[in-house]
Amino acid sequence: MPTVTVSSVIDAPASEVWALIRDFNGLPNWHPRMVESHIEDDLAANEIGAVRNFQTATGANLREKLIGMSDDDYSVTYQILQTPAPITNHRATLRLFPVTDGDKCFAEWTATFDCPPEKAEAEAAGMGKNVFQGGFDALKKHFGG
Repeated sequence: MPTVTVSSVIDAPASEVWALIRDFNGLPNWHPRMVESHIEDDLAANEIGAVRNFQTATGANLREKLIGMSDDDYSVTYQILQTPAPITNHRATLRLFPVTDGDKCFAEWTATFDCPPEKAEAEAAGMGKNVFQGGFDALKKHFGG
């Protein structure tokens, strides 16, 4: 089972970054690879069990289910239900940690998934670079870093 972990420091308090990313339907508001999103079945965007259905800039359609969220821990956990990538059993957590030396936060995005062994390295690398690091780069730009 491949594991992807990407981390970064964002020049903004964890509470401010969390205010932007805690909206499970809000990826297009901060992630440049996500262009359109809606929550299925009229659930609230931050209700456990909510499914976001979104489109990427490349035209791919994904569906992800919210399986955990904590305002106290600044964390969100979700699983992919549908993706064109050759992966299954995907589970990811994005978490923020306040940095006490200044108004910054440490951000960590991790995921595990299954896929054919010959595709594992490429899938992990793409997820880490394009999705996770791409998201962190966009957050740093959004908060002026």
